[in-house]
Amino acid sequence: MTGLLDGKVIIITGASLGIGAETARLFAREGASLVLGARRAEPLEALAEELRDSGAKVAVSPGDVSVAADVQRLVDTAVETFGQLDGAFNNAGINQYGRLDEVSEEDFDRIFQVNVKGVWLCMRAQVRAMTATAGGGSIVNNSSVGGYRGSSGLAAYQGTKHAVIGLSRTAAHDFGPLGVRVNVVAPGATATAMFESMRETMPDFVARRIAAIPLGKAADPADVGEAAAWLLSDRSRHINGVVLPVDGGFSA
Repeated sequence: MTGLLDGKVIIITGASLGIGAETARLFAREGASLVLGARRAEPLEALAEELRDSGAKVAVSPGDVSVAADVQRLVDTAVETFGQLDGAFNNAGINQYGRLDEVSEEDFDRIFQVNVKGVWLCMRAQVRAMTATAGGGSIVNNSSVGGYRGSSGLAAYQGTKHAVIGLSRTAAHDFGPLGVRVNVVAPGATATAMFESMRETMPDFVARRIAAIPLGKAADPADVGEAAAWLLSDRSRHINGVVLPVDGGFSA
């Protein structure tokens, strides 16, 4: 049997931990050649070695998605190493707690730099590479259920995730004629280090969130990766511009 992503070269940003790392493991099992990006080089290299030991083809390019030169180097690494770029999972992001009037201007600017500008920079460079080397491709951007609803205490973060959905839907129109599909996964509560930190800082919020999930538990990071893998595969070839919740029914 062939893997869902056999023959595809795929970039993953924010790949060093959490959803990004588990997605990299899953994509490797599905046959993809991977180019991994994250700000911290050490855990990124450790993951790459783990995947290579399992037989995967992996390149790394540490950097910050809010810096255009770092993003271009990531994309160039894919093309120079594997000759093409077929897909990308733009997963890198940071969180920011605090009510709207409590968030500092510095923190507000930083989260938008990473979560919104970073997605824009990635898509811009990725589409150019995909159309030049593969005749098209597929991009999946990671948003959140917080990208289409609101809740107290996450004003800046949720603002960025709304923006990711808006950028992605527009990109689906802009890039569809070029042969590049753009879709979004929108995780709900997911058992990552970020979520565990919220258990400590916002325990009541987390308890309410879990209680509101019909399936009764947080997602595993690999659950998000499974959704992204399908959207990046040829099996979703006529899916473009969708926002796919991975939330156990929370938003139903």
